Amino acid sequence: QDYQAGSGSGEGGVYWATGASPSILASRLAYFLDLHGPCLPVDTACSSSLVALHLACESLRTGQCEAALVGGVHLNLWLANFAAFEQMGALSASGHCRAFDAAADGFVPAEGCVAVLVKPLAAAQAAGDTIHAVIRSTATNNDGRTNGLTAPNPAAQRDVILEAWSAGGIDPETISYVEAHGTGTPLGDPVEARGLSEA
Repeated sequence: QDYQAGSGSGEGGVYWATGASPSILASRLAYFLDLHGPCLPVDTACSSSLVALHLACESLRTGQCEAALVGGVHLNLWLANFAAFEQMGALSASGHCRAFDAAADGFVPAEGCVAVLVKPLAAAQAAGDTIHAVIRSTATNNDGRTNGLTAPNPAAQRDVILEAWSAGGIDPETISYVEAHGTGTPLGDPVEARGLSEA
């Protein structure tokens, strides 16, 4: 989307519609690899890759596919994004992300990409695949109405954690590590910490 937004208004001619459309990314990969299962791009901001993984797990669970390729990518190509985050006070003035720290002053933009192949455990074992992790359960929800469109909701965060634990039969007492959003912002960190502690 950064490429599309920063490249003008369609000067690329006939290839613009399929080359820069957000909807084509997943389809191009399915075309190249001749894949026939559910194929869709997911844009839920910071949670896009995890929501895509959740949808893949649901497709596996319901038998829509035998395996799923899940990918995520974030590139910083459009400078207007930086300006917007700066105006919101979300970017770290110190250049350091200090999530859940009293000295936190925002996040530091970064780039990255990831792709994982997800299969039912029995199928992966039967194929002799190298198994890097087992996903016991996934869950997703939305904040609903809060004090602002981008303001997080601790109750919603608590609820989605509890839903995932319940679906996977996971005892919270056995949790030894949590991977958090950790934006390092005055609004985001306290709300996330509250949601985690309430769960």
